[in-house]
Amino acid sequence: MLAICCVKQVPDTTQVRIDPKTNTLVREGVPFIMNPFDTHALEEALRLKEDYGFHVAVISMGPPNTVSMLRQAIAMGADEAVLLCDRAFAGADTLATSMALSETIRRLGERDEVGVVLCGRQTIDGDTAQVGPGIATRLGLTQLTLVEQIEEIDLAKRRVTVRRRLEGRRERVEAPLPSLITVTRKINRLRYPTVPRRLMAEDALVTTWSNQELQLCEETIGLKGSPTQVRKIFSPERARSEIVGDGIADPEGTVGLLIDRMVSRGLLQ
Repeated sequence: MLAICCVKQVPDTTQVRIDPKTNTLVREGVPFIMNPFDTHALEEALRLKEDYGFHVAVISMGPPNTVSMLRQAIAMGADEAVLLCDRAFAGADTLATSMALSETIRRLGERDEVGVVLCGRQTIDGDTAQVGPGIATRLGLTQLTLVEQIEEIDLAKRRVTVRRRLEGRRERVEAPLPSLITVTRKINRLRYPTVPRRLMAEDALVTTWSNQELQLCEETIGLKGSPTQVRKIFSPERARSEIVGDGIADPEGTVGLLIDRMVSRGLLQ
């Protein structure tokens, strides 16, 4: 049974630049890493392999240099890796990305049964958290987001039990397989690849698929299939903080000063 992990190569920098003509990410001269949330999804897939015997397949969509990141996943313990690489995929938003990834998962599922699809909660370059749910919707999978622990998988009953961390509370959920699970960074601690696996991964085969293999309509992928586009990207400006009064020696006076300051700035009426 397959545990498929979706990973993305993201800029290892806060200085992200956008091409003014295409409104897509400028990759030249920027170091890239595996999305930190996705590293925890991969680690969880590897734990499922150890505990339940899953075959771990890692998939990603990106330019040719994404191969090095996928070899890193193999060094960690993944059994195989598939890279979606085609100019037709370039400039994809979350809708078009989920289209290509879901079709890849469907193709892999024709070879072996898919039990679990794992994704990071979100990517650090987009922060939309939409690709995982988009894949689940397209494939009709049970969707479990913000998972901080996979408690148990019962392969006989085809059930999974997880704990989700929601705003202000946690919940324990049991759901049928196959499931798509997006994980938080608190779900596990990452392992380090061994030297033998690092050496083996240097020559490991990474399967590359273009749209010739997927046969998707070009109006549904890449820039053509993306109804949303980045118009502007910038770092948020934060005003300098200040200390008002002495909250320990004169708490009542400090509260009065704070209220006066907020009224003067139009924050209170």
